[in-house]
Amino acid sequence: MANSKSALKRAQIAERNRLRNKAYKSAVRTLTKKFLIAVDNYAANPSPESKQEVNQRMSEAYSKIDRAVKRGVFHPNKGARKKSRLAKRFKSSVPETATAS
Repeated sequence: MANSKSALKRAQIAERNRLRNKAYKSAVRTLTKKFLIAVDNYAANPSPESKQEVNQRMSEAYSKIDRAVKRGVFHPNKGARKKSRLAKRFKSSVPETATAS
């Protein structure tokens, strides 16, 4: 238990920040999983609709990652790494016929 008023306040702030960070991290994981599912669907059945779905999911994931970096939940390099890995995953799943146009 905190021994001073300021230590008690710091403990409360730390708990508040922990919960906020947990929410951002969970949202990023959820959006990443939705993106990966969309990429798998696109790889299995390439169509303009599925590509649009992938782009929408990627945009949502990027936005949430950027917000987490802005709030200090993620280090900037971690945010960049996550976004890079998402883009790499999408690029590797694009059928060869779609890139030859």
